[in-house]
Amino acid sequence: MVKFGTPFLIVATFFFARSQEVSLPVDFRQHNLTEYNSSFFNPAFSLDRNNPQSVSLWTRWQWQSIDADPTTLFLNYTRKINESSAASVAFFQHNTGIFFNTGGILNYAQEIKLNSLIRLGFGFNLFGFQQELADDRFQIDPNIPIPILQPSTDFILQLAPGVRLSVENFSFGLASENLFDYNFTDKGRNTVPADKIYMGMVSYDIPIGVSRDPTAFLRPLLYLRTIPELDNQVGLNVLLSKTTYWAQIGYNNFYGISLGGGGTFFKRFSVGALVEFGTNSAISSEDPSFEIVASYFIGKPEERRKIRVLEEEEEPKQEELITEEETKEEIEKAEAIAEEEEAAERAQQKQAKKEARELAAQEKALAKQKRRDSIATAKGEREALAEAARLEEERNKAAIEQAKKEEDLAKAKDEQQRKLDSINDVRRAEALAAAQKLRQQKKKDSLESIKIAEAEAAQKQIEQDQVAQQEEQDKPKAGEKYEEVKAEGDLEPGYYLITNVFGTKKYYDAFMKDLQNQGLAPKSFVRAKNNYNYVYLERYNTMNEARNARDSNFNGKYLDKTWIFRVVGN
Repeated sequence: MVKFGTPFLIVATFFFARSQEVSLPVDFRQHNLTEYNSSFFNPAFSLDRNNPQSVSLWTRWQWQSIDADPTTLFLNYTRKINESSAASVAFFQHNTGIFFNTGGILNYAQEIKLNSLIRLGFGFNLFGFQQELADDRFQIDPNIPIPILQPSTDFILQLAPGVRLSVENFSFGLASENLFDYNFTDKGRNTVPADKIYMGMVSYDIPIGVSRDPTAFLRPLLYLRTIPELDNQVGLNVLLSKTTYWAQIGYNNFYGISLGGGGTFFKRFSVGALVEFGTNSAISSEDPSFEIVASYFIGKPEERRKIRVLEEEEEPKQEELITEEETKEEIEKAEAIAEEEEAAERAQQKQAKKEARELAAQEKALAKQKRRDSIATAKGEREALAEAARLEEERNKAAIEQAKKEEDLAKAKDEQQRKLDSINDVRRAEALAAAQKLRQQKKKDSLESIKIAEAEAAQKQIEQDQVAQQEEQDKPKAGEKYEEVKAEGDLEPGYYLITNVFGTKKYYDAFMKDLQNQGLAPKSFVRAKNNYNYVYLERYNTMNEARNARDSNFNGKYLDKTWIFRVVGN
């Protein structure tokens, strides 16, 4: 019994039976996988582009409607092992046009951080699958004296390695679908060196995040794929990815133009679709190809999409290194000093509170006495005014009586004297009115002075309370990182939200550029004391404002740790 001799004989037999159809490449046709299950495209992509920890499904219908069986099915579970490695396990079925492969895939990927800008990731997909003929419509004439090919089910082990070099937002990758393989049924390699499939790819992530979605990005990806006995494939994919949806457009010189997109619901479930139209004259008559992808995120929702930021190198320069023992000793000394200072500060605060209470009581008693004195003064003035009015009234009565007597005695006087008396009466009335108005004005002024004194006392108390409250707010909380200096050069007094401190311009420039790429507007100043660059996000006028900005991660714009640096004015 003769089994499948060489791949060439099988391909020749298959093409003889389907001489009028387009030759379909034998690759996995996974060139559109950009958002989910992209470890099928390059094994190193499981580190971040598979969105671990998640379960994802991808299906493709090649040149056929979706009511038929899919030509490719890929069900994958990916999990992050730690910050630098990931693994996945998958089930797949794939119809190459000649063979129908069914089996599983184990994936592992590891990343090495070469420095703050460059990362090297590598991984592999280990395939184990059964292979059988996908089309048995060609029947060999028994009268023709050629070997009869008996269908069989072969078990094949296949290794697909991949590597990715990332320089800031650039990524360069290489992968192979079948670099090593072994057919356990035939006890030999499954493909010859000329039938190996290789891929090269380059991409660039363009951050377009805003405050509501700092993880959003635009990723163009260019790739080249070598296909046995066919022309090389060249393609371009452009992916727009946000927290709630994604969209992509692509072009492959063999398969044509693709359009796709999808959405994420409840921060866990994602579903999307893609359609691909042939533009090559050889396949323009074929039906469009369809793809459907679905994914469910198992981890915590806040960990579904993380921003990869450039961090300062974890290893400081040699001159800044100190031994662990020295660090421990310094920490113990600092803790002892802090405890002593805290005890002294507590005693000082207790004494200050006591003195403040006594002073407040004295001020309250003094204010009360002043109010009593003011009330007594006002009462005395009112009584004096009343007495003056009474005396004035008596004088008026006496004057009127005297006037009547004089009028009785002066009846005989001439008209001129009566006019003079009338004028005198008018003048006296005006004088009385003026005196009455003066008394009322004095009374009003006295009441106004009382109100002003009370308002000034209340304002003084409010100002004292505000000063005490501000002093209480300015005191560092337990475990709070805080530093305070007196008049630092031309630096404006206030509270600075510090993100990092650099003694080297290289790391300072890289850090500033990274913050600017995130849409932030960082500022910095140099301390004369140590000649270090202090990078801060904003200056605030009060401790409360600075704490609120720190505790809210700068309103969600900056997720790393920050601390407060206060400059006290002269």
